[in-house]
Amino acid sequence: MFNNQTITRLQQIETPFYYYDLEVLNNSLLACKQASSKYGYHVHYAMKANFNNKVLNAIQQFGFGADCVSGNEVKAAIEYGFDKNNIVFAGVGKSDKEINLALDTDIFCFNAESVEELFVIDELAKAKNKIANIAIRINPNVDAHTHHFITTGLDENKFGINTWQLDDVVKTLRNCSHLQFLGIHFHIGSQITDMEVYKNLCTRINEIQDWFAEKGFVVKILNVGGGLGVDYYNPDTNAISDFESYFKVFNQFLNVRVDQEVHFELGRALVAQSSALIARVLYVKNGLKKNFLVLDAGMTELIRPMLYQAYHQIENLSRNGESGNITEDNTPGLSIGKNVIQYDIVGPICESTDCFRKDVEMPISFRGDLIAIRTTGAYGEVMASSYNLRDRVKSVYSN
Repeated sequence: MFNNQTITRLQQIETPFYYYDLEVLNNSLLACKQASSKYGYHVHYAMKANFNNKVLNAIQQFGFGADCVSGNEVKAAIEYGFDKNNIVFAGVGKSDKEINLALDTDIFCFNAESVEELFVIDELAKAKNKIANIAIRINPNVDAHTHHFITTGLDENKFGINTWQLDDVVKTLRNCSHLQFLGIHFHIGSQITDMEVYKNLCTRINEIQDWFAEKGFVVKILNVGGGLGVDYYNPDTNAISDFESYFKVFNQFLNVRVDQEVHFELGRALVAQSSALIARVLYVKNGLKKNFLVLDAGMTELIRPMLYQAYHQIENLSRNGESGNITEDNTPGLSIGKNVIQYDIVGPICESTDCFRKDVEMPISFRGDLIAIRTTGAYGEVMASSYNLRDRVKSVYSN
């Protein structure tokens, strides 16, 4: 992502900003497209991961659908050219306004997450004399073995309909004349790299679709969600997620019936490695026990480390290739002769939690050095805020 020519260019730009390498993005999209096409799978891009305009344009051009969790995401998907027949709308708290917007747009499917929501969609569809396509988001109680803040498929989570409520779902579907049942939907969490988790999910999906068939419902769509993780520790050597193994698991263990479609909702795996947050060192604070690099970017530009204790690789681009090689230094708090120094990498926000990482080993760094926080293409720019009345930062692209 960062050769000398790129670093020289980035040095001239006011920080902080998000840097997008569009070649990395395209390579990831191509890998996903090729791996999923082997099995005829349908991939929807989870727009919550990143809705940067160039990112959306690139994804749309690959022919992926859109997975939306708000009315504005549905609106954006239409504006960026996603086929309305390939847009799904999930979310545990859809408002009437959002449902009406989606009905007016004639999207492919609502992923309904409660019995009450089924009644609401039916009522609103009836008022418009329309039939709403429905998939039932079911909580399969499968442990994703990921951070508990981004687990979504356990009984304790707010998402989806629990299996003991399925009898009520069936009764509701039979009584709602303006709903068309298409299939079942699942999503168990994010940043999942253990393929055994998806094998367990397939087992539960097979059981649940058999249950619906016994009740006389034809399951046309198996929407298995997404959640495939990325390598935050090695963003260059593992820039592309293991799409081959991911789709192969579902091909091997999911019982797909004649004329059934299998749908996926991938976000992070498509976009995460394509971007880095670029910042500068404002101040170096050295002490006897701790050394700090204070950056001009903080939790307002990347909140994941503060929310989820998420790891991001951090590099000093100004010292690219250096390992320190210190032979003489008079800076307080630094050990003479040490190749690298440990820093806490912190931001300028007036919160103690505004820390990207602690005890990061880096070459000796100075005010004005250019810092890259890697793998921020997912849940970086989209989660930015103006806390402390900070300016929203811009995006810069490789070409």
